[in-house]
Amino acid sequence: MSMRLQLGHSPDSDDAFMFYGLASGAVRAEGMIFEHVLRDIQTLNEWAREGRLECTAISVHAYAHVCDRYAILTHGASMGDGYGPQVVARASGCPRSIAGLRIAVPGLMTSAYLALSLYLGQPPAQHVVMPFDRIMDAVVAGDVDAGLIIHEGQLTYAAAGLHCLVDLGAWWKAETGLPLPLGVNAIRRDLPPDVQAAASRALRDSIRYGLEHRAEALDHAMGFARDMARGTADQFVGMYVNDWTLDMGEAGKRSIRLFLQRGEDLGLLPAAGEVDFVD
Repeated sequence: MSMRLQLGHSPDSDDAFMFYGLASGAVRAEGMIFEHVLRDIQTLNEWAREGRLECTAISVHAYAHVCDRYAILTHGASMGDGYGPQVVARASGCPRSIAGLRIAVPGLMTSAYLALSLYLGQPPAQHVVMPFDRIMDAVVAGDVDAGLIIHEGQLTYAAAGLHCLVDLGAWWKAETGLPLPLGVNAIRRDLPPDVQAAASRALRDSIRYGLEHRAEALDHAMGFARDMARGTADQFVGMYVNDWTLDMGEAGKRSIRLFLQRGEDLGLLPAAGEVDFVD
C-alpha cells in the first residue's frame, strides 16, 4: 500500500517545471503518492510552522522558525547565483538611499525580506506587506516608494518603467562568493528515515526529468507563467531550476548556514542550531 504525502509548492512556472515529472506521472515515487498542494510561499511558510504538510517548499528564512519540525532536502533549492530579489523604484538612485524608503515587501518570512535586512544591517524602517504580484503595480502607481520584487518581476520590471536600486543576489555573491539561498524543499522530521530518503530521491528524479525534457516541462510550466512570453518563462525557469536545484552541494549548504547565521547574529532570527539536510 502506497503512503500518501502532501507536497506543498507555489503555483509558479519554476515550481511547475520542477515537479512536472511527478505531476505528469513520468516519475514514480517508491511506495508513495504525492498530493500536490499549491499555495503562495508566505502561506506555505506559515503552514510549516504548524507542520501541516509532510513535504513542502519554504523560504530559507522560514527554516529558522520551523527547524524543530522540518529538515532540508538537498534537491529543489532555488539559488540566485549572482542575481536575485531586487529593490526597484520609479527613479534611479543610490542603493544605500533605500534605507529610508517606504518599501513594499512580499512577506516577512521570505528570504527576500531577510536578504534586504542583511543588506541594510537591520529590517527596513518602513515596509508594507503585500502579495508579490501586486508590488510592481504599487510602485508604478506611487503607493510606495520602492518594491522588493521576486519571481518573474526580476525580468519584467524595466518594461514597467522601473529602475533597479539593488540586486540582492549580486550583492550576496560579491559579499560571500556564494549563491543567495532563497527557497528549499523541506520534509517533516517525524517521517521515518526511509520515507524521507525516498521522497528526496523522487524530487531529485522529477527535477532531472524536467531538465532532460525541457520543452515538454516548459509546456506544462506555461500554465503557471502568469501571461509571460515563452522566452521570458524559459529564462526565468533557467534561473531557478538548474544544477543548484538538482543538488545544492556543499556550497549551497554553506550558503544556507551562513545566511541563517548572519540573520541570527543581527537578532533577526531565532537560533537554528545545526542545519539538518536530507541527501
